[in-house]
Amino acid sequence: MAALAELAPAVAARLRDWFLPDRPGPLVGLHVLHTGHGRVLADRPDAPRAVLVGTAGNWSLAGDPAALTPELLRPALRGFAEVPAAFVPLVEAAFPAAARWDRVVQVQRAARQAPARDVRRLGPADAPLLRALPGDLAWIAGTWGGPDGLAASGTAWGAVDDGRLGAVACPFFAGDRYEDIGVVTLPARRGQGLGTACAGAVCADVRARGRVPSWTTSADNPGSLGIAAALGFTLERRDVLHVIGVPIPSID
Repeated sequence: MAALAELAPAVAARLRDWFLPDRPGPLVGLHVLHTGHGRVLADRPDAPRAVLVGTAGNWSLAGDPAALTPELLRPALRGFAEVPAAFVPLVEAAFPAAARWDRVVQVQRAARQAPARDVRRLGPADAPLLRALPGDLAWIAGTWGGPDGLAASGTAWGAVDDGRLGAVACPFFAGDRYEDIGVVTLPARRGQGLGTACAGAVCADVRARGRVPSWTTSADNPGSLGIAAALGFTLERRDVLHVIGVPIPSID
């Protein structure tokens, strides 16, 4: 049976314009090209006409939908898929039982001072702290190849207390113009402003790189929405992900 071909990095890099201009929200394609953390699958290994690009269970599609079939997608696509309008009929034909997860995409249109808390940039030596995060919070490092990759990136900020991380934030997706922020806080440390402080520090980094922070979450996640509001994020658009073969995350 035919299968999608994994593109070599040099071939994938030639497709960069397929993901431009970037916009607030999931930036899967550009993040994979920028960081090398992820996969680019195509209808053919040379001169691809369409691609499925993914990192840490987050996917997007680009190119010509006519170059793909449901049979090609089914074994390759599992997780949370941002599906451009032209690809919706294809994805729905391949996964008729897929759920939809409503998402809220916000932008920090002006710099906002983060609350003063004891947070710091994480580096390679902090990989053990990231590895020690509970399993349900480990997703924060996924798009950087895991805890070691996130630590080595120098993009994460954490609240470290007594040798443990209370909260961590980082750019979950890095594009050309926007970086979409992710944050996790240990349940016992919620409500203390740690997540807001870490995310605020990341936003300052994003702006120092000449980019704009964005924030993607679900409408039923008051903790995430509260951090975004505290940091001055405002609504850009409402969107939806196709959820394929995995459960929609529950909100604690």
